[in-house]
Amino acid sequence: MSVPAIDQNSRRRRPTGLIALDETAAFAGHTLFAPLTGSGETYLIDLHGRTVHQWKLPYRPGRHARLLGDGTLAYNGVLPGEEALFPMWHKYRGGAMLRAARDGRILREHRDPLQHHDAHHLDDGRILYTALEPLTGPDAAAVQGGVPGSEAAGGTVWADTIKEVGPDGTLLWSWRASDHLDRASFPLHEAYAREHWPLVNSVTPLRDGNILASLRSVSAVVVISRATGDVLWRSRPGTVSQQHAPTELDDGRLLVFDNGVFRPGHDVPHSRVVEIDRAGGDVVWEYHDPAREFFFAPFMGSAQRLPNGNTLVTDSPSGRLFEVTPDGYLCWEYVVPYFAGYGESEVRGLFPSEPNAVFRAYRYAVADIPWLEADA
Repeated sequence: MSVPAIDQNSRRRRPTGLIALDETAAFAGHTLFAPLTGSGETYLIDLHGRTVHQWKLPYRPGRHARLLGDGTLAYNGVLPGEEALFPMWHKYRGGAMLRAARDGRILREHRDPLQHHDAHHLDDGRILYTALEPLTGPDAAAVQGGVPGSEAAGGTVWADTIKEVGPDGTLLWSWRASDHLDRASFPLHEAYAREHWPLVNSVTPLRDGNILASLRSVSAVVVISRATGDVLWRSRPGTVSQQHAPTELDDGRLLVFDNGVFRPGHDVPHSRVVEIDRAGGDVVWEYHDPAREFFFAPFMGSAQRLPNGNTLVTDSPSGRLFEVTPDGYLCWEYVVPYFAGYGESEVRGLFPSEPNAVFRAYRYAVADIPWLEADA
């Protein structure tokens, strides 16, 4: 087949790499990301977009990678050869949760074929992660909302669980949506398939020991009691829409990537990053692009509050990473230049458009990566 004169990949026709930099305003450091359609490459770049370190892992990303306090890399990969539980399963499943040395050697690995989206690795070796269990019969029928008849094979609704394991893989704590979420209070959005409920796409521990989770398909951020499993707090309905990656800030507020799909009262969808005050449930800070419709990520996305008060934003589907100051000034922008075009047959089938997507990116101060200078 002949190669067309014009590349038909719209994103690849646009500029990539470093797009903008104001060094007087940006937080000095290095940014970590793992291209979702790569075969295991993870990159650490400086503010100018130059790669200062790279890892090559044996699995394609099961969403994202993160640096831990001891300098090792926490990486979530996709177990090869697994069957699809439902049509979307291969898009966001994982299964291989590992720590890797600077040279890519695997130091420790935990496997769970039912893991998906998020696995939060703690410095002490524990892993808190999301997984699935099947609901059938009356238990499946009790899940409310969604498109009628869109259950997985056999009328199954795959429901979320959250697990915490120790360094040796021992189960330390677990939670089941089917036990602790009221079906009427947490219905699926009417446009979503009933194959997966409520679609927990992020899970992190809070400073008080409880669990912060994002329930995408019901547009809710919740705090779960580690002691009882009860929902201690939830975002007010309508505050966020199909959100991702809530994190706790130093003052107790929550930083959330609000995707904006099906946002009530808005006919033009747009994404934003918001701070939510848990005491009253109000949005007390937000960032959106001056041209609101320009910044719209219908799925995935994350935000990280940086030590200088700026916010690093991952516009995931576009492979666009950017940093804004508290008053909304964009001071750094980088577009991932790595597009799918290789890899296993599963990747080629899932991503025929050859995107440059990433799930999350993280910024680290140079002082927090002492081994980098030593290696250089």
